[in-house]
Amino acid sequence: MGAIDLFSLTGKTALITGGSKGLGYAMAEALASAGSSVAICSRTPGEAAATAKELAERTGTNILGYEADVTDGASVEALVQAVNADLGKIDILINNAGVNVRKPTAELSEDEFDFVMDVSVKGSFLCSKAVMQGMIARKWGRIVMLGSIMSHVSIPGRAAYASAKTAVLGMTRALALEGAPHGVTVNCLCPGVFATPMNLPLMNDAAAYQTFLSKIPMGRWAQPEELGGVVLFLCSDASSYMTGADLKVDGGWTAQ
Repeated sequence: MGAIDLFSLTGKTALITGGSKGLGYAMAEALASAGSSVAICSRTPGEAAATAKELAERTGTNILGYEADVTDGASVEALVQAVNADLGKIDILINNAGVNVRKPTAELSEDEFDFVMDVSVKGSFLCSKAVMQGMIARKWGRIVMLGSIMSHVSIPGRAAYASAKTAVLGMTRALALEGAPHGVTVNCLCPGVFATPMNLPLMNDAAAYQTFLSKIPMGRWAQPEELGGVVLFLCSDASSYMTGADLKVDGGWTAQ
């Protein structure tokens, strides 16, 4: 097998949570371009289906959209069963669903904190639990957890988000140890600041935008498609001896 062949995902099925926009959309496009069938889900009715239709027409790949709430176990189980029936057994899971509430801790409500933790942490747990047993039985699987540079550093007003993303990194390591003897790798992707819908409030605030820019040695925000090659590496045989790792894609932010 040549080096380039290690990146092929032909015959694989991937599930990407929060896959209808932003980084999820970019990762869905990358995996589809490598030959994978792709299921994307969103909690917003109709959003995933519309995105899947557009991506499928543009890439010529089998991509389907599903509505699901990753914080609800029954919804996750139904999602996995539907994907298994429609596209085949899930080989790749990208736990991308996440939310952010930007507030000082004194102003952050208990419900807001719980919401951020539930989507990123509980959602990653439920989705991983739902697919991991099948991956272990088939002796091959790839789980990519979406951490953040906030898994390693933080800034004011990110108590909930930094807590959630740090927890996701810890979960990555535990799941990696469980999957390692069975051909299942679990790694954490830690993006820096990307130009996504979630970050529009920052991008539209000139002062906040420049503050973030000053922390990035490469001197610019990243575009979502710049994550495509990295996630393809983590989801393919190219990363077969890599598990329990966290891969920072941050323009040098955390190197300082």
